[in-house]
Formats: sequence, structure tokens, C-alpha cells
Amino acid sequence: MNIQPLLDALDLQEDAARALADDLRAQIDDLQSRLREAETHLEHLAITRKTVTGLADRLPASPSELPEHPDYPRILAAVNHATGPLRAKDVCEALGHELLPKNVEGTRAKLKRLVKLGILTEADTGSITRKR
Repeated sequence: MNIQPLLDALDLQEDAARALADDLRAQIDDLQSRLREAETHLEHLAITRKTVTGLADRLPASPSELPEHPDYPRILAAVNHATGPLRAKDVCEALGHELLPKNVEGTRAKLKRLVKLGILTEADTGSITRKR
């Protein structure tokens, strides 16, 4: 009996299996590379989410959330630039209003409204600051 044709057939099957294994290894390498890229991207997105949520309270409210009055954006700018809590008189000065009782009371009312809307917070009674 001649076994050479059988050995030749085995060689062909071994070559095909080896080629398939090499192809699968190449696909695995490519998939591992793509997986590393996807995981790195996920890490970057998680860092970005953490940064954005950490800064969200420091951002001024969007104009649609603010009441319709030109002082509100200016009040928020004054509070955002302040190094500590502000009182109504401090905000009046920052806005350039005279320190008349009607101006101070009007500003106090606006500050209270921004606190009620959750845009600002009251550190102490009458002391307003941005939300942390």
C-alpha cells in the first residue's frame, strides 16, 4: 500500500489549518489593538465626565433659566468673580448702583430669587455665593 497520497492530503490539511491559525492570530491582534483603543477612549470619556460634572456648578446659568431682567447676568458675573460670599450691598456696588435702600432691597430680592431657582446658594443669612 502506498501512503504517500495520504501524507500529501495530511500536508494540505496541515497547511490549511496553519493558514487559518495564522489568520485568526492576526485577527486577534487586530481586535486586541481595537479593544485597547476603545478602553482608552472610555477612560478619557470618564475623565471628561468627571471634569464636566465637577465644573458644572461653577458655570453660569443658561440665559433661558434666568428671569427676564438685565441685572441677572451681571449679578451672576459678579458672584462668579467674587472670592467669597457677597451681600446685597456688595452686589449693588459691583453693578454700579447707588447704595440707596430701594436698590439694595431690589438686589436682595433678585439674589433671593436666584437662590430659590437653585442657581446661587446662601452661605449665611444674607451672604450669597455660587453653588459648589
